[in-house]
Amino acid sequence: MRKIFFRLAICLAAVALSVQAGSGLRGSNRQKTAHDTIPQNNDKHNVIDEVVWVVGDEPILRSDIEVMRMQGEAEGMKWSGNPDCSIPEQLAVQKLFLHQAAIDSIEVTESDISQSIEDQINYWIQMVGSREKLEEYRKQSITQMRQEMHDEFRNRELVQKMKKKLVEDITVSPAEVRNYFKDMPQDSLPLIPMTVEVQIITKQPKVSDEEVNRVKNQLREFTDRVNNGETTFATLARLYSEDGSASQGGELGYTPRAAFDPAFAAVAFNLTDPKKVSKIVESEFGYHIIQLIDRRGERINVRHILLKPSIDQEAIDDMKHKLDTLANDIRGGKITFDDAAFISDDKDTRSNHGLMANSDESNMIRTSKFRMQDLPTEVAREVEKLQPGEVSEPFTMIDKRGKTVCAIIKLKNRTDSHRATITEDFQDMRDVVLADRREKLLLNWVKEKLKNTYVRMDERYRDCEFEYDGWVR
Repeated sequence: MRKIFFRLAICLAAVALSVQAGSGLRGSNRQKTAHDTIPQNNDKHNVIDEVVWVVGDEPILRSDIEVMRMQGEAEGMKWSGNPDCSIPEQLAVQKLFLHQAAIDSIEVTESDISQSIEDQINYWIQMVGSREKLEEYRKQSITQMRQEMHDEFRNRELVQKMKKKLVEDITVSPAEVRNYFKDMPQDSLPLIPMTVEVQIITKQPKVSDEEVNRVKNQLREFTDRVNNGETTFATLARLYSEDGSASQGGELGYTPRAAFDPAFAAVAFNLTDPKKVSKIVESEFGYHIIQLIDRRGERINVRHILLKPSIDQEAIDDMKHKLDTLANDIRGGKITFDDAAFISDDKDTRSNHGLMANSDESNMIRTSKFRMQDLPTEVAREVEKLQPGEVSEPFTMIDKRGKTVCAIIKLKNRTDSHRATITEDFQDMRDVVLADRREKLLLNWVKEKLKNTYVRMDERYRDCEFEYDGWVR
């Protein structure tokens, strides 16, 4: 999924200049581009943008279709049938899920959206090498990227939650897995791609006292400006916060305590006066100041400003030297990688001997096996150099919290591509059956949903051959 997001971002970057021309027109997902290559009536050729479909109360703009078309061209995608018909249909299906999410009161918090945006931005940074290179490539600041991505990621989160709710009760038994594959010809069995299992140890280089003081002084300045009535907390968050919630003035939405970093939650849930600004809080993401908006039972709505201290090269080199010593000790048998992983700063892998976990969000599956393209770029680059059991040289990467860390990895296992067997690949085959059952349920749900959902489309699409019957009425 991240790969799809990256390709979409390339498309959005390509139309960034034209977005400004249509900034007064806002659709359901994001700001729109003025360009359009969809067939159009001659008397409409001067229209910057227009609604061409409505599904429930969700509009689809011509520019929505153009962005998806550009995405397909960027990756060499072949559309099934006429792309002028299949592209808007795909978008319309997404609108069905959004419409149902609204009916079922499915919610996503600003903290959920913010984390997804930060994960994506950090992934892009890993791919291009630095924040500066990313900003140069996209011709946007990180803050502008966050603002542009907000609505798109909110909708993606809603669709994902809606799909998860629809398929949450589907299960398959071992007998059903065996029956699914028992009569299948050998050459029709699933091809299991090459996968790897990787252990990792990450350590964050020490931030200098001078840099910490700089960040804290800036946050104190923000607090003074708010308290003096010079500006609002929300305005400063939009301008300076390094969190995905910056575009919303730092607002995180009504969120339970468990969803927050413990240090952040301890301060946020003790705020009582919306006019006051909290003390400076250090969390695993950086340094914050917080302002209360409202509280409803066990959920709290706050806004915050996050600043992340930068790390100088000397500190990075020092940490890489320490990890190099550790790697040599592991290779020399003085300590095992499993035991050494307990010193890792990555809490997600530390308690599992450093073993990285791969979450397939679309199929709701979690596994230790990665295809190479699913690994962080820097990790994949090191895996390419290793044989199973070998430990890498130290390297730097941006972790999912946006921090620069130093790391070493061990290639625990590599499994070459092969046809699935029930004895060796039962979990993979079970996942195939489970994904098939879920896909069929969702396909049937779309067909039924169409029968009871308001749909309006421009006349130009009424002669299309669609995958689903029911769009044209």
